[in-house]
Amino acid sequence: MNADTLERRLAAFRAARLREIAAASAGLDADGAEGVRSDSCSWPPLDEAAAAVRRRAVAERLAAAVDGEPAAGDGGTFVRREPDVIELPLDRSRLAGLPGHPGPDVPLVCLDTETTGLGTATGTVAWLVGLGWWEGSSFRQLQLVLPDHADEPALLAALEAAIPADCWLVTYNGRGFDWPLLVTRYRLLRRPAPRHAGMLDLLPHVRRIFRHRLGDARLATVEREMLGVLREEDVAGWEIPGRYLAFLRDGDVAPLLPIIAHNAEDVRSLGRLLVHLDVRYADPVERRAAPAGDLLGLARGYTRERRHEEALACLDEADAGWRPPAFGTEAWPFGARSPAPGTIGRNRIRAERARTLGRLGRTDDALAAWEAVATTGGRASARAWVECAKIHEHRRGDPAAALRATEAAERALERGRLLGRPDPAAEADLAARRRRLRLRLRRVG
Repeated sequence: MNADTLERRLAAFRAARLREIAAASAGLDADGAEGVRSDSCSWPPLDEAAAAVRRRAVAERLAAAVDGEPAAGDGGTFVRREPDVIELPLDRSRLAGLPGHPGPDVPLVCLDTETTGLGTATGTVAWLVGLGWWEGSSFRQLQLVLPDHADEPALLAALEAAIPADCWLVTYNGRGFDWPLLVTRYRLLRRPAPRHAGMLDLLPHVRRIFRHRLGDARLATVEREMLGVLREEDVAGWEIPGRYLAFLRDGDVAPLLPIIAHNAEDVRSLGRLLVHLDVRYADPVERRAAPAGDLLGLARGYTRERRHEEALACLDEADAGWRPPAFGTEAWPFGARSPAPGTIGRNRIRAERARTLGRLGRTDDALAAWEAVATTGGRASARAWVECAKIHEHRRGDPAAALRATEAAERALERGRLLGRPDPAAEADLAARRRRLRLRLRRVG
Protein backbone atom coordinates (compact mmCIF):
# COMPACT_ATOMS: atom_id res chain seq x y z
CA MET A 1 0.00 0.00 0.00
CA ASN A 2 1.50 3.34 -1.01
CA ALA A 3 1.40 6.51 1.06
CA ASP A 4 -1.37 8.19 -0.94
CA THR A 5 -3.68 5.19 -0.61
CA LEU A 6 -2.99 5.00 3.12
CA GLU A 7 -3.71 8.70 3.55
CA ARG A 8 -7.03 8.37 1.69
CA ARG A 9 -8.07 5.43 3.81
CA LEU A 10 -7.18 7.26 7.00
CA ALA A 11 -9.17 10.28 5.88
CA ALA A 12 -12.18 8.09 5.14
CA PHE A 13 -11.83 6.38 8.52
CA ARG A 14 -11.66 9.69 10.39
CA ALA A 15 -14.68 11.02 8.50
CA ALA A 16 -16.67 7.90 9.36
CA ARG A 17 -15.73 8.15 13.03
CA LEU A 18 -16.73 11.79 13.17
CA ARG A 19 -20.07 10.96 11.60
CA GLU A 20 -20.65 8.30 14.26
CA ILE A 21 -19.87 10.78 17.02
CA ALA A 22 -22.19 13.34 15.48
CA ALA A 23 -24.93 10.73 15.20
CA ALA A 24 -24.47 9.72 18.82
CA SER A 25 -24.62 13.34 20.00
CA ALA A 26 -27.92 13.75 18.09
CA GLY A 27 -29.46 10.72 19.81
CA LEU A 28 -29.41 8.47 16.74
CA ASP A 29 -28.70 4.76 16.62
CA ALA A 30 -25.65 3.26 14.95
CA ASP A 31 -27.39 3.15 11.57
CA GLY A 32 -28.64 6.76 11.81
CA ALA A 33 -32.25 5.61 11.69
CA GLU A 34 -33.70 8.87 12.97
CA GLY A 35 -33.19 12.24 11.41
CA VAL A 36 -31.71 10.85 8.21
CA ARG A 37 -32.82 12.57 5.04
CA SER A 38 -34.03 10.04 2.52
CA ASP A 39 -33.39 12.19 -0.53
CA SER A 40 -29.59 12.46 -0.74
CA CYS A 41 -27.73 12.21 2.56
CA SER A 42 -27.49 9.01 4.61
CA TRP A 43 -25.66 10.72 7.54
CA PRO A 44 -26.55 13.65 9.79
CA PRO A 45 -24.61 16.89 9.42
CA LEU A 46 -21.08 16.71 10.82
CA ASP A 47 -20.72 18.33 14.25
CA GLU A 48 -17.21 19.84 14.36
CA ALA A 49 -17.68 20.82 18.01
CA ALA A 50 -18.41 17.22 18.97
CA ALA A 51 -15.33 16.07 17.05
CA ALA A 52 -13.18 18.61 18.88
CA VAL A 53 -14.55 17.42 22.22
CA ARG A 54 -13.77 13.85 21.28
CA ARG A 55 -10.18 14.71 20.26
CA ARG A 56 -9.72 16.65 23.48
CA ALA A 57 -10.85 13.61 25.46
CA VAL A 58 -8.39 11.40 23.59
CA ALA A 59 -5.59 13.90 24.26
CA GLU A 60 -6.39 13.96 27.97
CA ARG A 61 -6.41 10.18 28.15
CA LEU A 62 -3.12 9.98 26.24
CA ALA A 63 -1.54 12.67 28.44
CA ALA A 64 -2.53 10.84 31.60
CA ALA A 65 -1.01 7.60 30.29
CA VAL A 66 2.36 9.14 29.33
CA ASP A 67 2.67 11.50 32.30
CA GLY A 68 2.22 14.56 30.11
CA GLU A 69 -0.33 17.32 29.80
CA PRO A 70 -2.82 18.22 27.07
CA ALA A 71 -2.09 21.53 25.42
CA ALA A 72 -4.62 23.43 23.34
CA GLY A 73 -3.25 25.38 20.42
CA ASP A 74 -4.32 27.07 17.25
CA GLY A 75 -5.98 24.26 15.30
CA GLY A 76 -6.35 21.52 17.89
CA THR A 77 -5.00 19.81 20.98
CA PHE A 78 -1.74 17.89 21.41
CA VAL A 79 0.12 16.28 24.29
CA ARG A 80 3.18 17.90 25.78
CA ARG A 81 5.57 15.74 27.78
CA GLU A 82 8.84 16.61 29.52
CA PRO A 83 11.04 13.57 30.32
CA ASP A 84 13.35 13.65 33.31
CA VAL A 85 16.30 16.03 33.17
CA ILE A 86 19.70 14.31 33.09
CA GLU A 87 23.22 15.57 33.68
CA LEU A 88 25.20 15.53 30.43
CA PRO A 89 28.20 17.90 30.60
CA LEU A 90 29.40 19.11 27.21
CA ASP A 91 32.43 21.31 26.54
CA ARG A 92 31.14 23.42 23.67
CA SER A 93 34.40 25.32 23.21
CA ARG A 94 36.29 22.08 22.69
CA LEU A 95 33.56 20.48 20.59
CA ALA A 96 33.51 23.47 18.23
CA GLY A 97 37.00 22.50 17.08
CA LEU A 98 35.76 19.33 15.38
CA PRO A 99 34.91 19.50 11.66
CA GLY A 100 31.31 20.28 10.83
CA HIS A 101 30.41 21.62 14.27
CA PRO A 102 29.08 25.12 14.97
CA GLY A 103 30.67 27.73 17.22
CA PRO A 104 30.50 27.43 21.02
CA ASP A 105 27.85 30.13 21.38
CA VAL A 106 25.33 28.57 18.98
CA PRO A 107 22.43 26.80 20.75
CA LEU A 108 22.09 23.09 19.94
CA VAL A 109 18.66 21.45 19.77
CA CYS A 110 18.50 17.67 19.29
CA LEU A 111 15.53 16.53 17.19
CA ASP A 112 14.04 13.13 16.42
CA THR A 113 10.66 12.15 14.99
CA GLU A 114 8.42 9.11 14.94
CA THR A 115 6.22 8.86 11.86
CA THR A 116 3.48 6.91 10.12
CA GLY A 117 5.87 5.67 7.43
CA LEU A 118 9.35 5.84 5.95
CA GLY A 119 8.63 8.32 3.15
CA THR A 120 8.81 12.09 3.15
CA ALA A 121 5.81 12.66 0.87
CA THR A 122 2.42 14.03 1.85
CA GLY A 123 1.07 10.70 3.10
CA THR A 124 3.52 10.47 6.01
CA VAL A 125 2.84 12.29 9.27
CA ALA A 126 5.27 13.03 12.11
CA TRP A 127 3.04 12.15 15.07
CA LEU A 128 5.78 12.39 17.74
CA VAL A 129 8.55 14.97 17.81
CA GLY A 130 11.25 14.80 20.47
CA LEU A 131 13.53 17.73 21.30
CA GLY A 132 16.52 18.04 23.62
CA TRP A 133 18.78 20.93 24.58
CA TRP A 134 21.36 21.94 27.16
CA GLU A 135 20.90 24.32 30.05
CA GLY A 136 24.36 24.44 31.55
CA SER A 137 25.35 20.82 32.15
CA SER A 138 21.72 19.67 32.29
CA PHE A 139 20.03 18.08 29.30
CA ARG A 140 16.32 18.93 29.08
CA GLN A 141 13.78 17.29 26.78
CA LEU A 142 10.36 17.96 25.34
CA GLN A 143 8.06 15.62 23.44
CA LEU A 144 5.08 16.67 21.36
CA VAL A 145 2.53 13.93 20.66
CA LEU A 146 -0.28 14.06 18.11
CA PRO A 147 -3.56 12.49 19.35
CA ASP A 148 -5.27 12.79 15.95
CA HIS A 149 -4.30 13.96 12.47
CA ALA A 150 -6.76 16.84 12.71
CA ASP A 151 -4.69 18.31 15.59
CA GLU A 152 -1.53 18.58 13.49
CA PRO A 153 -1.65 22.40 13.09
CA ALA A 154 -1.43 22.82 16.86
CA LEU A 155 1.53 20.46 17.18
CA LEU A 156 3.45 22.13 14.34
CA ALA A 157 2.83 25.57 15.85
CA ALA A 158 4.21 24.35 19.18
CA LEU A 159 7.25 22.86 17.43
CA GLU A 160 7.93 26.16 15.68
CA ALA A 161 7.79 27.99 19.01
CA ALA A 162 10.23 25.50 20.58
CA ILE A 163 13.00 25.89 17.95
CA PRO A 164 15.09 29.07 18.34
CA ALA A 165 15.90 30.80 15.06
CA ASP A 166 19.62 30.96 15.93
CA CYS A 167 20.01 27.28 16.89
CA TRP A 168 21.55 24.35 15.07
CA LEU A 169 19.45 21.20 14.91
CA VAL A 170 21.24 17.99 15.90
CA THR A 171 19.76 14.97 14.13
CA TYR A 172 20.56 11.47 12.94
CA ASN A 173 19.75 11.32 9.23
CA GLY A 174 17.78 14.52 9.72
CA ARG A 175 18.90 15.97 6.39
CA GLY A 176 17.52 13.01 4.51
CA PHE A 177 14.38 12.20 6.48
CA ASP A 178 13.22 14.07 9.61
CA TRP A 179 13.56 17.62 8.39
CA PRO A 180 12.30 17.13 4.80
CA LEU A 181 9.24 15.39 6.27
CA LEU A 182 8.54 18.28 8.63
CA VAL A 183 9.02 20.78 5.81
CA THR A 184 6.40 18.87 3.81
CA ARG A 185 3.93 18.98 6.70
CA TYR A 186 4.37 22.75 7.08
CA ARG A 187 3.94 23.28 3.36
CA LEU A 188 0.65 21.39 3.42
CA LEU A 189 -0.55 23.96 5.97
CA ARG A 190 0.83 26.77 3.77
CA ARG A 191 3.27 27.77 6.49
CA PRO A 192 7.06 28.08 6.39
CA ALA A 193 9.10 25.56 8.33
CA PRO A 194 10.75 26.82 11.55
CA ARG A 195 13.84 28.90 10.94
CA HIS A 196 17.15 27.66 12.26
CA ALA A 197 20.79 28.55 11.69
CA GLY A 198 22.06 25.15 10.55
CA MET A 199 21.94 21.39 10.99
CA LEU A 200 24.45 18.98 12.49
CA ASP A 201 23.51 15.60 11.07
CA LEU A 202 25.52 13.04 13.03
CA LEU A 203 24.98 10.17 10.59
CA PRO A 204 27.67 11.34 8.09
CA HIS A 205 30.08 11.90 10.99
CA VAL A 206 29.51 8.35 12.27
CA ARG A 207 30.01 6.90 8.80
CA ARG A 208 33.18 8.89 8.23
CA ILE A 209 34.85 8.13 11.57
CA PHE A 210 33.48 4.77 12.75
CA ARG A 211 32.25 2.82 9.73
CA HIS A 212 35.50 0.81 9.49
CA ARG A 213 34.64 -0.96 12.78
CA LEU A 214 30.83 -0.95 12.88
CA GLY A 215 28.59 -3.47 11.19
CA ASP A 216 26.18 -0.70 10.22
CA ALA A 217 25.49 2.94 11.04
CA ARG A 218 22.11 2.53 12.79
CA LEU A 219 21.71 4.60 15.94
CA ALA A 220 21.06 1.43 17.97
CA THR A 221 24.41 0.02 16.78
CA VAL A 222 26.21 3.24 17.70
CA GLU A 223 24.60 3.17 21.14
CA ARG A 224 25.69 -0.40 21.75
CA GLU A 225 29.18 -0.31 20.26
CA MET A 226 30.27 3.27 20.98
CA LEU A 227 28.25 4.49 23.95
CA GLY A 228 27.76 1.27 25.90
CA VAL A 229 23.97 1.69 25.93
CA LEU A 230 21.95 -1.51 25.61
CA ARG A 231 18.20 -1.03 25.43
CA GLU A 232 15.94 -3.66 26.94
CA GLU A 233 12.55 -4.47 25.40
CA ASP A 234 12.88 -1.63 22.92
CA VAL A 235 10.27 -1.33 20.19
CA ALA A 236 11.47 -2.08 16.67
CA GLY A 237 11.26 0.80 14.21
CA TRP A 238 9.11 -1.10 11.72
CA GLU A 239 6.41 -1.53 14.39
CA ILE A 240 5.95 2.17 15.09
CA PRO A 241 3.63 3.16 12.19
CA GLY A 242 1.35 0.18 12.79
CA ARG A 243 1.05 0.85 16.50
CA TYR A 244 0.08 4.47 15.95
CA LEU A 245 -2.50 3.61 13.29
CA ALA A 246 -3.95 1.01 15.67
CA PHE A 247 -4.22 3.74 18.32
CA LEU A 248 -6.14 5.95 15.88
CA ARG A 249 -8.44 3.05 15.12
CA ASP A 250 -9.22 1.68 18.58
CA GLY A 251 -7.91 4.31 21.00
CA ASP A 252 -5.68 1.91 22.98
CA VAL A 253 -2.83 3.98 24.43
CA ALA A 254 -0.74 1.09 25.79
CA PRO A 255 1.09 0.24 22.51
CA LEU A 256 2.31 3.86 22.26
CA LEU A 257 4.06 3.92 25.64
CA PRO A 258 7.20 2.00 24.49
CA ILE A 259 7.43 4.25 21.42
CA ILE A 260 7.40 7.41 23.50
CA ALA A 261 10.14 5.95 25.72
CA HIS A 262 12.03 4.92 22.56
CA ASN A 263 11.89 8.46 21.19
CA ALA A 264 13.08 9.97 24.47
CA GLU A 265 16.03 7.58 24.47
CA ASP A 266 16.86 8.44 20.84
CA VAL A 267 17.09 12.13 21.73
CA ARG A 268 19.28 11.36 24.75
CA SER A 269 21.55 9.28 22.54
CA LEU A 270 22.09 12.26 20.25
CA GLY A 271 23.31 14.18 23.27
CA ARG A 272 25.45 11.27 24.46
CA LEU A 273 27.03 10.92 21.03
CA LEU A 274 28.01 14.59 21.05
CA VAL A 275 29.57 14.13 24.51
CA HIS A 276 31.47 11.08 23.23
CA LEU A 277 32.86 13.06 20.30
CA ASP A 278 33.78 15.90 22.65
CA VAL A 279 35.59 13.78 25.23
CA ARG A 280 37.26 11.22 22.95
CA TYR A 281 38.04 13.18 19.79
CA ALA A 282 37.91 16.93 20.48
CA ASP A 283 40.38 16.54 23.35
CA PRO A 284 43.87 16.27 21.75
CA VAL A 285 45.22 14.19 24.63
CA GLU A 286 42.38 11.67 24.71
CA ARG A 287 42.39 11.46 20.93
CA ARG A 288 45.80 9.79 20.86
CA ALA A 289 44.27 6.61 22.27
CA ALA A 290 41.63 6.42 19.52
CA PRO A 291 41.83 3.63 16.92
CA ALA A 292 43.89 4.54 13.87
CA GLY A 293 40.88 4.14 11.57
CA ASP A 294 38.91 6.67 13.63
CA LEU A 295 41.72 9.19 13.33
CA LEU A 296 41.89 8.59 9.58
CA GLY A 297 38.18 9.37 9.27
CA LEU A 298 38.54 12.45 11.45
CA ALA A 299 41.43 13.64 9.28
CA ARG A 300 39.24 13.37 6.20
CA GLY A 301 36.65 15.51 7.94
CA TYR A 302 39.25 18.20 8.51
CA THR A 303 40.37 17.87 4.90
CA ARG A 304 36.83 18.54 3.67
CA GLU A 305 37.04 21.91 5.43
CA ARG A 306 40.58 22.56 4.12
CA ARG A 307 41.99 22.39 7.64
CA HIS A 308 45.03 20.49 6.46
CA GLU A 309 47.29 21.12 9.46
CA GLU A 310 44.75 19.56 11.80
CA ALA A 311 44.25 16.70 9.36
CA LEU A 312 48.00 16.09 9.32
CA ALA A 313 48.10 16.02 13.13
CA CYS A 314 45.41 13.31 13.16
CA LEU A 315 47.27 11.29 10.53
CA ASP A 316 50.55 11.55 12.42
CA GLU A 317 48.79 10.26 15.54
CA ALA A 318 47.15 7.47 13.55
CA ASP A 319 50.48 6.41 12.02
CA ALA A 320 52.25 6.49 15.36
CA GLY A 321 49.50 4.56 17.14
CA TRP A 322 48.84 1.96 14.44
CA ARG A 323 49.36 -1.62 15.53
CA PRO A 324 49.05 -4.73 13.30
CA PRO A 325 46.15 -7.00 14.25
CA ALA A 326 47.28 -10.13 16.07
CA PHE A 327 46.22 -13.59 14.94
CA GLY A 328 43.16 -14.87 16.75
CA THR A 329 42.00 -11.48 17.99
CA GLU A 330 38.64 -9.93 17.25
CA ALA A 331 40.27 -7.59 14.71
CA TRP A 332 41.86 -10.55 12.89
CA PRO A 333 39.52 -13.37 13.89
CA PHE A 334 40.26 -16.26 11.56
CA GLY A 335 44.06 -16.27 11.38
CA ALA A 336 43.85 -15.34 7.70
CA ARG A 337 46.63 -13.55 5.88
CA SER A 338 44.38 -10.55 5.20
CA PRO A 339 42.96 -8.39 8.00
CA ALA A 340 39.24 -8.27 8.64
CA PRO A 341 37.24 -5.48 6.91
CA GLY A 342 37.25 -3.33 10.06
CA THR A 343 41.06 -3.13 10.17
CA ILE A 344 42.74 -0.13 8.55
CA GLY A 345 46.06 -0.91 6.89
CA ARG A 346 49.02 1.32 7.65
CA ASN A 347 49.66 2.10 3.99
CA ARG A 348 46.18 3.57 3.76
CA ILE A 349 47.01 6.00 6.55
CA ARG A 350 50.40 6.86 5.10
CA ALA A 351 48.95 7.46 1.64
CA GLU A 352 46.42 9.91 3.08
CA ARG A 353 49.25 11.59 4.99
CA ALA A 354 51.26 11.96 1.77
CA ARG A 355 48.27 13.58 0.04
CA THR A 356 47.85 15.99 2.94
CA LEU A 357 51.52 16.99 2.80
CA GLY A 358 51.05 17.71 -0.90
CA ARG A 359 48.02 19.91 -0.15
CA LEU A 360 50.15 21.85 2.32
CA GLY A 361 52.76 22.49 -0.38
CA ARG A 362 55.42 20.41 1.41
CA THR A 363 56.62 18.76 -1.80
CA ASP A 364 59.78 17.10 -0.47
CA ASP A 365 57.98 15.66 2.54
CA ALA A 366 55.14 14.43 0.32
CA LEU A 367 57.64 12.73 -2.02
CA ALA A 368 59.37 11.01 0.90
CA ALA A 369 56.01 9.86 2.24
CA TRP A 370 54.96 8.39 -1.11
CA GLU A 371 58.32 6.63 -1.49
CA ALA A 372 57.84 5.09 1.96
CA VAL A 373 54.50 3.68 0.83
CA ALA A 374 55.91 2.52 -2.51
CA THR A 375 58.82 0.57 -1.03
CA THR A 376 56.55 -1.50 1.25
CA GLY A 377 55.21 -3.42 -1.76
CA GLY A 378 51.65 -4.65 -1.94
CA ARG A 379 48.76 -3.30 -3.95
CA ALA A 380 49.41 0.31 -2.94
CA SER A 381 52.95 0.27 -4.29
CA ALA A 382 52.09 1.00 -7.93
CA ARG A 383 49.78 3.86 -7.02
CA ALA A 384 52.43 5.38 -4.75
CA TRP A 385 55.08 5.19 -7.50
CA VAL A 386 52.67 7.00 -9.84
CA GLU A 387 52.31 9.79 -7.28
CA CYS A 388 56.10 9.98 -7.04
CA ALA A 389 56.29 10.28 -10.83
CA LYS A 390 53.79 13.16 -10.79
CA ILE A 391 55.80 15.06 -8.19
CA HIS A 392 59.06 14.54 -10.06
CA GLU A 393 57.55 15.67 -13.37
CA HIS A 394 55.21 18.49 -12.37
CA ARG A 395 56.62 19.84 -9.11
CA ARG A 396 60.35 19.29 -9.42
CA GLY A 397 60.73 19.35 -13.23
CA ASP A 398 62.77 16.12 -13.31
CA PRO A 399 61.43 13.90 -16.13
CA ALA A 400 64.27 11.37 -15.70
CA ALA A 401 63.29 10.69 -12.08
CA ALA A 402 59.65 10.62 -13.16
CA LEU A 403 60.50 7.95 -15.74
CA ARG A 404 62.28 5.83 -13.12
CA ALA A 405 59.25 6.06 -10.82
CA THR A 406 56.94 5.13 -13.72
CA GLU A 407 59.01 2.06 -14.53
CA ALA A 408 58.94 1.08 -10.84
CA ALA A 409 55.15 1.36 -10.93
CA GLU A 410 55.06 -0.90 -14.00
CA ARG A 411 57.14 -3.50 -12.19
CA ALA A 412 54.75 -3.37 -9.24
CA LEU A 413 51.80 -3.89 -11.56
CA GLU A 414 53.59 -6.78 -13.25
CA ARG A 415 54.02 -8.49 -9.87
CA GLY A 416 50.33 -8.02 -9.21
CA ARG A 417 49.43 -9.51 -12.60
CA LEU A 418 51.56 -12.58 -11.89
CA LEU A 419 49.73 -12.99 -8.58
CA GLY A 420 46.37 -12.93 -10.33
CA ARG A 421 45.52 -9.27 -9.74
CA PRO A 422 45.82 -7.62 -13.18
CA ASP A 423 44.93 -3.94 -13.65
CA PRO A 424 44.73 -3.34 -17.43
CA ALA A 425 43.59 0.28 -17.12
CA ALA A 426 46.51 1.24 -14.88
CA GLU A 427 48.96 -0.66 -17.12
CA ALA A 428 47.73 1.24 -20.18
CA ASP A 429 47.99 4.55 -18.34
CA LEU A 430 51.55 3.83 -17.23
CA ALA A 431 52.56 2.77 -20.76
CA ALA A 432 51.29 6.10 -22.11
CA ARG A 433 53.10 7.98 -19.32
CA ARG A 434 56.35 6.13 -20.05
CA ARG A 435 56.15 6.91 -23.78
CA ARG A 436 55.46 10.59 -23.09
CA LEU A 437 58.35 10.91 -20.62
CA ARG A 438 60.79 9.19 -22.98
CA LEU A 439 59.75 11.50 -25.82
CA ARG A 440 60.25 14.49 -23.54
CA LEU A 441 63.73 13.29 -22.55
CA ARG A 442 64.73 12.79 -26.18
CA ARG A 443 63.63 16.34 -26.96
CA VAL A 444 65.64 17.70 -24.03
CA GLY A 445 68.67 15.60 -24.94
